[in-house]
Amino acid sequence: MRTALQEYRRIEHQGKPHYGQHAMVTALGCNDNLLSIEKMYDFLQTMADDIDMVRYGPPIVARFGGGIETGISGVQLIETSAISIHTNDAHRDMYLDVFSCKPFEAETVKRVLDDFFCPTTVECEVIYRK
Repeated sequence: MRTALQEYRRIEHQGKPHYGQHAMVTALGCNDNLLSIEKMYDFLQTMADDIDMVRYGPPIVARFGGGIETGISGVQLIETSAISIHTNDAHRDMYLDVFSCKPFEAETVKRVLDDFFCPTTVECEVIYRK
C-alpha cells in the first residue's frame, strides 16, 4: 500500500498548485554593462537576492562564441532552481530565464534588469509549470 505523499507544488496559479514559476525575459539594446563579466556576476547575485532566493554558491559567468555570436553566458544556482543569462555582445541583447519552485515577482525581475542594463526594449513572459 502506497502512503500519500505531501504536496510539493507550492505555487498556486488560477486556483491550482504548480511546481514552478518561469520568467523568460528578452532585453534588447542594453548598455555597455552587458559586456562586463564582473557586472554579470553582480547582476546574477543581486537578482537572486532581490527576488528573495537563497543562492547556492557563486555564479558561473563566461564569454563564449566568435564573431557576431560572441556573448556571455551565466548561471546562478538557487536553492529552488536557477537564474540564467545569455547575451549577444554586438547587439547588446540579453536573454534571461528565472525559474523557481518558490514564487517571485516578475516586476522585480524587470526592475533589477533595468537598473543594471537599461534596455531599450523588454519583453517578459511568465509561465507556470505543473
